Amino acid sequence: MGATRRGKRRADRPDLSTLEEKIGHRFADQELLVRALTHVSAATGPESYQRLEFLGDRVLGLAVADGLFAALPGADEGDLSRRLSGLVRRESCAAVATAWDVGPHLKLGAGEVYGGGRRNPAILADVCEAILGAIFLDAGYEAAKTVIDRAFAAGNEVEGTRTRDPKSALQEWAQGLGLPTPTYAVVERAGPDHAPIFRIEARVLGVAPGVGVGGSKRLAEQEAARLLLMREGVWRDEGAAGTE
Repeated sequence: MGATRRGKRRADRPDLSTLEEKIGHRFADQELLVRALTHVSAATGPESYQRLEFLGDRVLGLAVADGLFAALPGADEGDLSRRLSGLVRRESCAAVATAWDVGPHLKLGAGEVYGGGRRNPAILADVCEAILGAIFLDAGYEAAKTVIDRAFAAGNEVEGTRTRDPKSALQEWAQGLGLPTPTYAVVERAGPDHAPIFRIEARVLGVAPGVGVGGSKRLAEQEAARLLLMREGVWRDEGAAGTE
């Protein structure tokens, strides 16, 4: 009878093996993963992802800080803090959840489904952290860190940043650090009126400016923002800032 009940529970449980493969962790207790995918709108009692999200947020911060500390022995506290904030921001978590393709597996109430909850960046970011919390409970810190190291590789640009221009990415990064909005200043203008060359600084409080050169203020600002992000380890794109 006991074996029959266990078999029925397995049959009733959604097939999450594909998701586990994308995450890179096979759960011993798959109910933890189910809970991590359950929005409060679909939860019975306290069985939503909220508590796991709380735990996963702390696990993520520790694992990324651990990795940065080991990878950058010469970095000071300020540099480490800036890099940490750039890597664990909400956009990064949402991008990781998108890469894992968690959307189809989410348990949502009807209102959230109709409202596009499966693609909602805020929900995706929460679920990413909840999954990390679930992995921590399922198999411990090292298992969670292995997944985090792969998904939040230090210095790697996440998909959410690729879709934004450098100025937008710089503003989001500064906001993630609790800093004022970046400013831009023309430090040099050369060339004839019909073909000017602008040299512009992107300035973020407490951070050395990025300097960009371009044939318009817009291009020079984009280049300055891109170079600042690259220097800080947030942006790894080696291409040009963009075109008009």
